[in-house]
Formats: sequence, structure tokens, C-alpha cells
Amino acid sequence: MEVDGKVAVVTGGASGMGLAMAHTFANAGMKVVLADIEDDVLNQAATEMSEAGHDVIGVRTDVSQLEEVQALAEQTLKKFGAVHVLCNNAGVGVGAPVGNTSIADWKWTLDIDLWGPIYGVETFLPLIEEQGEGHINSTASMAGLYAGASLGAYNVAKHGVVALMASLERDLRWRDSKVRASVLCPGPINTNIVDSERNRDPDDAAQHTDSEQGQKFWDFLTRTLASGMDPAEVGPMVLAAIVNEKFWILTHPEMGEIAINQSRAMLEDQRLTR
Repeated sequence: MEVDGKVAVVTGGASGMGLAMAHTFANAGMKVVLADIEDDVLNQAATEMSEAGHDVIGVRTDVSQLEEVQALAEQTLKKFGAVHVLCNNAGVGVGAPVGNTSIADWKWTLDIDLWGPIYGVETFLPLIEEQGEGHINSTASMAGLYAGASLGAYNVAKHGVVALMASLERDLRWRDSKVRASVLCPGPINTNIVDSERNRDPDDAAQHTDSEQGQKFWDFLTRTLASGMDPAEVGPMVLAAIVNEKFWILTHPEMGEIAINQSRAMLEDQRLTR
């Protein structure tokens, strides 16, 4: 797919991997719509990119709300008249083992991490197909390929995102659509997802169930991500998948062996790897 002059929408676009995608797309000649729930950083990102000479707007969007995703599409069409690429990138996380995760934590995580991409696909796919070509990418995680301990709600959401995008890609092929799909499964990236509750309603956040296991894992994850890959490296990977019509985007391909070992154990003796 040729991207110069095309229009891209990126959710969670004001920071981290989303902002890296936005910069990469803009530098490739694309018009970009940044969507994010944080007003201040969204306005700052949009302003800085505009001042750098890029054609960019920011639209405050809570991806857990269908009507806000629909409004994002409307604003995109109002400004640019078309949309060719959607990156469902907004995401949150909370550390908690299954059986000790509050219903509020389950709902908050699934509403953003899984329903957000579902709303994005259902809203934007018809608009993208009208252009005769395009691409939809969603951010999952290595947690979408391997469900480790202490991250149950996030694992469930990200496995759902992988299934959503694989189903979408096969549906598109079945009907000979010119639109393609891909899924981003990052390993450790130095983003602020460990601080994602900063955007959560305080009353809802107060319903989080504390546990020693969950906190121990979250502390470990915080340290791991702090030394993780620079988000700036991820943007070109996503662009390459769009241009070359690749489905899987793995920032740390070596971590794919974890999923391969799990599948091998499933076939050999039906055990679950650690």
C-alpha cells in the first residue's frame, strides 16, 4: 500500500507507541488524526507536529465509548474527507491474579483494551473500504500469545485482540477486499502503561483488589518496561507492515518462541508450560 497523502487515525496517539506511529506516518507523508483521552498531552502532541509542518489534528476520545469512537470518525471525515489507516493502540493494564481481580478491574481493562478495538473496527472498516484500499492495525501484546500469571484481565483482552484481527484479516481475504489487517504484539517497550490508572475514574480505581502477588508482578513489570525498547523503534515496524501487507508485528521476535513452546507442549503431552 502506498501511504503518501493518505489519512491515518491513531488511538492512544499522544504518547508512547501511538505517538511513535503518528510521527512515522507523518514523516512518510500521511495526514494524521491523534486520538487520546488525555487533553493536555494530546493538544501538545498535535501542536508540536503541526508546527513541524505536518497535517495533524487531535481529537479527545475515550475508546471505551462507542459514541466517542463514532465521533472520532466523523471528525476525521470532516477534516480530511477520508480515512485509510486505523491503529487501535489505546490500552491500559492492571496487575492482579485471576480469582483476585475486581469486577471493576475486569470491566475497565476489557472496555478499553478489547472493546476499544472492536468499536474501532466496526466504525472505521466501512469507511476505509469506501476508499478501495486501506489497513487496520490493533495493538495486542506478547500477552496475547502467552497468558502469564498475575495479569489475567490484560491477557484475556489481548488474546481477544489477536483473535479479532486474525478473524478480520481472514474475513477480508474471503471477500477479496483490498483492505488488510495486522496485529502488533510488542514485548517490553518503555511506555507509561504502568501508570495507566492516571486516566481512570477515582471511584472506579478504588474498587481495585490489592494482592501481594499482583503488586509483586507490577513492580517487576515496571522495572522491565523502564529498560525496554524505545517506542520510536515501533513506529517504523507498523509502517512496514502496512506498506508490505504483513499481519504479525513482533517487536521482540525471539519471544515468539514462548508461544511455540506452549503449542509444542500442548501437542506432545497436553501440559501447560510455566
